[in-house]
Amino acid sequence: MENSADRPPRAGHLAISEPSAWVRRFAPLVRAGGSVLDLACGGGRHARFFAGRGHPVLAIDRDTAPVADLAGPAVEILSHDMEDGGPWPLEGLTFAAVVVVNYLHRPLFPFLRAAVAPGGVLIYETFARGNERYSRPRNPAHLLEEGELLRLAGDGLSVVAFEQGIVERVPCPGVVQRLCAVAARPDPQPLYPPTLP
Repeated sequence: MENSADRPPRAGHLAISEPSAWVRRFAPLVRAGGSVLDLACGGGRHARFFAGRGHPVLAIDRDTAPVADLAGPAVEILSHDMEDGGPWPLEGLTFAAVVVVNYLHRPLFPFLRAAVAPGGVLIYETFARGNERYSRPRNPAHLLEEGELLRLAGDGLSVVAFEQGIVERVPCPGVVQRLCAVAARPDPQPLYPPTLP
């Protein structure tokens, strides 16, 4: 959710139905059956994806009309304007995964970190500085600074993977940052099985 003057037309944004490759890549890290928060869910592509993998999903956005068809036992829909200065609506709730794609509102960062349950995963992907040369968003308020998602992870989350740079995706190339980070587990286990030569 960006300011209306700074975002592409809704039809184009909602036309993307496939989950992000970054989200698909790290979805196996989410505990089986664990709840997923899809923040700024847009057209619901990630809510659909995780519900299809057997996760209960809470999908939140200012405009939930595009995901109304998802409401049911597997997907709870919450209409909330996260930029109106009101209280965080999920105080005290934690999730096995917090997923944020193509959305940036920095005042939410502390709440997002707190919403990741022990052993939970934060999967974040959005536009970064330099994107203004390609397409919207162009407003610096909606573009990550270099390494900003790493700073979001801070000391409380262990970084599994981080990328930043130009992506040549069709139909809209741009500059993005991507992060997958995991909260400390009460019983530490390796994230991946060890690979032997």
